[in-house]
Amino acid sequence: MPVGSYELNVSMSCKSFDRYRSVRTGPGYDIFHSTYYRLPVERSCSVVTTVHDYTYERYSSGLRRVVHSWQKNKAIKGSDKIICVSESTRRDLLEFSGLRADDNVVVIHNGVSDAYYPLEDVSLGPQVLFVGARAGYKNFTNAVLALEGLSGVKLLCVGGGQFDADELDMLERIVPGRYSHAGYLTNEQLNLEYNRSICLVYPSLYEGFGIPVLEAMRAGCPVVAVNSSSIPEVAGDAAILLECGEVEEMRSAIEFFCVTDNRSDFVGRGRIQAEKFSWDETFNKTLAVYEELLGQKIWN
Repeated sequence: MPVGSYELNVSMSCKSFDRYRSVRTGPGYDIFHSTYYRLPVERSCSVVTTVHDYTYERYSSGLRRVVHSWQKNKAIKGSDKIICVSESTRRDLLEFSGLRADDNVVVIHNGVSDAYYPLEDVSLGPQVLFVGARAGYKNFTNAVLALEGLSGVKLLCVGGGQFDADELDMLERIVPGRYSHAGYLTNEQLNLEYNRSICLVYPSLYEGFGIPVLEAMRAGCPVVAVNSSSIPEVAGDAAILLECGEVEEMRSAIEFFCVTDNRSDFVGRGRIQAEKFSWDETFNKTLAVYEELLGQKIWN
């Protein structure tokens, strides 16, 4: 694409069906930026790779982990510049990749969409929100158990697929009649649910970044999360961060947000924290990486 008097061609690859294959770009590209660990077949340009997390390395095993880690490390070692979405991911990269130095690694945080914001005339409901996948390290079972003793408080899950048979059995035993699954929601619909909820319960034990934390804060919904991986980096002092995501501490945090003054305090903190993250800033810092590789200013 023309930028001033200089023409910059950027080939972007993303996760797809053939995500394990190298990419044939053809001639004329200045930068190849992969967001899912792919490399160009013919090395004729600078290569940038974005590393999101180390979930596979920490929580998977067997062939699945071996293949993923092989591809990721191949991309890392074949890149001129590596972007990590958090300091936590950067530390994981140094731990798992075998790199001895991180001179070519830069941290560029994700942003948060301006589609999330406080709504006027929306009544707060007796519900807590759980967003995203629910298996394993996402700590969903403890979130359900935390609601067991909070009569009248409902659980709304968004994303992560429909409840399976084991989840339905657990929900019926622990919070019968107090749970629902919203399926896929648009940004507008999810923003409404953030505005309706007492809090977002996001008890994941590991995240490369954790965008729902910022979405909730931007929408004026307090957050309960776990003080691990990237979460404290993203949440700052604007969320209740649990020591290890156990049931009792999660239940106490939800009860804390059932008090109006407590909730209002963290709503204000959350809005300030969310303002520190934007996609415009992500764009500007990514552009700076391109300009460093090219040795030339390409955007005014």
